[in-house]
Amino acid sequence: MAVKIRLRRMGAKKAPFYRVVVADSRYPRDGRFIEEIGYYDPTKEPNVVKIDAEKAQQWIKNGAQPTDTVKKLLKNNGIG
Repeated sequence: MAVKIRLRRMGAKKAPFYRVVVADSRYPRDGRFIEEIGYYDPTKEPNVVKIDAEKAQQWIKNGAQPTDTVKKLLKNNGIG
């Protein structure tokens, strides 16, 4: 099972809101997931990002691969 840490799109049309989730890579983008570890709101100024650092590091240690966007968000928040 290839586990990814990725964004799950929520919110209304033209008003995106993302949840940072851990999911099997075979599941659809907005489909089933294993655990929610944070959120990202790009519509606010400045962008709002809240990620549980302990859970993120635990999943990465267990082999979960963050997507490029999530990798940037983690790096900007000093995680990983």
